[in-house]
Amino acid sequence: MCLLDYVEAWDRQRIQCRASSHRAADNPLRAYGRLGAACGIEYAAQAMAVHGALLAPPDSTGASAGYLVSVRGTQLHVPRLDDIAADLLVQAACITRSENNILYQFNVSAAGRRLLDGRAAVVINADALTPTSGEAP
Repeated sequence: MCLLDYVEAWDRQRIQCRASSHRAADNPLRAYGRLGAACGIEYAAQAMAVHGALLAPPDSTGASAGYLVSVRGTQLHVPRLDDIAADLLVQAACITRSENNILYQFNVSAAGRRLLDGRAAVVINADALTPTSGEAP
């Protein structure tokens, strides 16, 4: 499921993407005929995943798997997204980064109106953190 249309800008610390899929009647996140504002967290998570892929070293075989493990301080400023006429502007900025963790600040807006914002923790290289078969945890 790809919700984002394209990346507008990015650098090592942040990414900015556009999306129009929130208006689509067949959006896979729609339930009961609507797309709740909390679904904006998935838009932000996809922007973070794209950011990770863009930051992957050119000689790598692919981006490391990342897992969204925590969402904090999230504020929903609207009840739903499907009734927003303008494209979504999805932004994520790295607050802090370590070898296996990234903390992002994210926000989703449309036509200058903030729709939701919060922080999200992502664990990367999760395979390195889990024991292989037969190893003690």
